[in-house]
Amino acid sequence: MDEFPKDPAILMSYLNMKLRDFYINLDDLCADMGIDRRELEDYLAANNLEYNASLNKVW
Repeated sequence: MDEFPKDPAILMSYLNMKLRDFYINLDDLCADMGIDRRELEDYLAANNLEYNASLNKVW
């Protein structure tokens, strides 16, 4: 996860841009970027963020 922004607000914006423009869901993003979905979701939760599958957004 070194390639992701460390600031939670910037991370949320970065992931939402990727999800909006390139990926239909978080699984596709993780597979393409070679990261573990569980690790990403744990990192998001630690920063008071979560992925909403129905909206395909992090908030």
